[in-house]
This record gives sequence, C-alpha cells and structure tokens, in this order.
Amino acid sequence: MAKVFLLLGGNLGNKKVIFNQALALLEEAVGKIEQQSAIYETEPWGFESEDLFWNQVVVLETRLDADSLLQETQQIEYQLGRVRHGAQYSSRLIDLDILFYDQLILNQPRLEIPHPRMGERRFVLEPLAEIAPDFIHPASKKTIAQLLAECTDQLAVKKLDA
Repeated sequence: MAKVFLLLGGNLGNKKVIFNQALALLEEAVGKIEQQSAIYETEPWGFESEDLFWNQVVVLETRLDADSLLQETQQIEYQLGRVRHGAQYSSRLIDLDILFYDQLILNQPRLEIPHPRMGERRFVLEPLAEIAPDFIHPASKKTIAQLLAECTDQLAVKKLDA
C-alpha cells in the first residue's frame, strides 16, 4: 500500500457538494482516506478571478501505482464536470493534484511527483502543514513546516470554520 497526499481545489459551483462528492469518489476508486485537513479559502494563484478557491489536503492509502492514480483522479475530475481549458490556470469545478506518492520522485511528461510547484504555493502548504508538518519532502529534504516558513507567496489563505 502506498501513502499518497492529494490536494483538492475548486472555485466554481457548489464547492461543498463537489468536495463531498470528490471525497466519496476518491474513497471508492483510490483508497481509504486516512487524514484530511480543514478546508481553506484562498485567492486564485496565477490568474485573476472573482471566485475564491477552496483547497483541502487528504492522505489516502492506495494499491494503485502512480500512473493509475493519475488516471483515476482525472476520471473523478471528469465525472464531477471538470473541463480542461487551454490556459494553464483558470477557474474550475474541481482539481485533484498528486502532491506525494510515498517517497517517490518521478519526472514524466504527464506526471511529476512530488508536485513541482508546491513550495511556491501557500494554498498547498497551509493545509499540508496542518496534517503533516513533519513530513519530509523527498526531493528538497525539508519538512512541510520548513517549506511553509520559507514560502514567499503572499496570497490570502484562510481556514474555514468546520
């Protein structure tokens, strides 16, 4: 069994319903959710939008290999109405990013693990630090708490009440 960290994100539609559906589909197709952070409301990163994002990190145990995990997360996005646009960053109903897969370091055209830009993004590091502050990033060899302390991203990240 592999331990994987995933980031859920989205800023369109009924975010509460979509996140609950995504969590249920992840448990059905990927594996048991072992931990989940609070939901954080965040400003868009890399583009302008009136709609704030919700972000949440979950930790799952899975029997899937990394490529199969990517296929399943993309299938869940599709099931929940995600439409991929040409622009790299845009508003979306749901986005499921693979942050870590055990201690795997993978650099393929379709999949990079650990997620290559997580250290630049407070909206990833805040929920990740909530549930795994001492987890060591396999490439940088820094803890998540260290990466958060060094992050220069100034965009607002606010923990929502339960």
